[in-house]
Parts: sequence; C-alpha cells; structure tokens
Amino acid sequence: MQTQRRLTRGMQLLLVGLVCYGFVAGRPKAITNGGMGLLVTLLPAVLERNYRLPLDPWLGLWITTAVFLHTAGSAGLYGQIDWWDHLTHAMSASVAAAVGYTAARAVDLHSDEIHLPRRFFFVYILIFVLSFGVIWELFEFALDILADATGLTMPLAQHGLDDTVRDSMYNSLGALVVAIFGQAHLTGVAETVRIRFFGEET
Repeated sequence: MQTQRRLTRGMQLLLVGLVCYGFVAGRPKAITNGGMGLLVTLLPAVLERNYRLPLDPWLGLWITTAVFLHTAGSAGLYGQIDWWDHLTHAMSASVAAAVGYTAARAVDLHSDEIHLPRRFFFVYILIFVLSFGVIWELFEFALDILADATGLTMPLAQHGLDDTVRDSMYNSLGALVVAIFGQAHLTGVAETVRIRFFGEET
C-alpha cells in the first residue's frame, strides 16, 4: 500500500514541477496540462475525504498513471515516441471503463427491479468506452476548428483519419482488459458506492 501511495505522490510532484516549469519558461500549455492533470490525480483523495469512499490505493495509482502518461505526452513525448499515444489511449480507456462499470454495477446492486447479467457488463463496458471515444474525437475535432478560427494553440488536436482509427483500436484494448479482468476487482468499489449514495447495507 505504501509503495502505491509513494508512486502516486511521485507522479503528482512531477506534475507540480511541470506547472512550475510552465510559469518560469512562459509555456501556457505546460501550465494547463500539468494543472488539469494534477487536479484529476487529486480526485480519489477528494472522494475519500468528502464522500467517505475508501478507494484502494491501486485505483488511485491507476488514475494517476493514466493522467501522468497523457500529461507527459503533451509535454513532448507524443512527438518523440510513436507508441506513447497508443499507451495513453489504452490507459485512459481503461479508467473510463472502470468508471462506467462501477456506476452501472452500483445501480444493479441497489435495485431489485434491475438485474444486469455478467455477460451484459462485458458488452456494456466495450460500448461505453467506444461511445466515450467517439465523443472525445469529436471534442478534438471541435478544438481543431476553434484553433483554425482563432489562431490559438490547443492542448489537443486530431492528426488525421488513420490516427483516429488507431485511437479507437487502443481504446477498445483498454476496455477489453477491464471487461475481462477488471470486474472482479471493481465489484467491491461498486458495493461501496452503493452503500454510500443509497444508504443501504446488504
């Protein structure tokens, strides 16, 4: 447990360093990406403190790693390492899959009128992530239009149809990993969410 927390804190410190570098070097993109990434990595601690959701340190490390990889990519690794974008899409998709599964499973556990078979969750996770990926690509496309109209540099951009297809492939890979292996590890989280928000004990 201490190892996971140390790794999480280490990546958060690196994000703080990136924000400080952005201020010193006058790089707004580093400030924006580093700041937003840091806020997302603090979300598990906020949920644990404000909503009394005892999240496993591995989940916090999982989220922090996904955010950190994307932020590092935006800082220059996307252009230097060809497979970095694929890695970040798979990681981000796995986090999105985990969130979608946890929410749906919590509702399933709460309601006697709703029964979602285990096989359904496998398909649901894949569809959820693919839908999220489409929305994300549309968001990047909108940023491209805005950049062309204003001349501003956006933190995200599309790089052609081939890149969009590859992104969808690696999104599906991340979702597939969660659909196969993640359900057993996330059911306890869903049970905690159910008890916290619906106020019930089994």
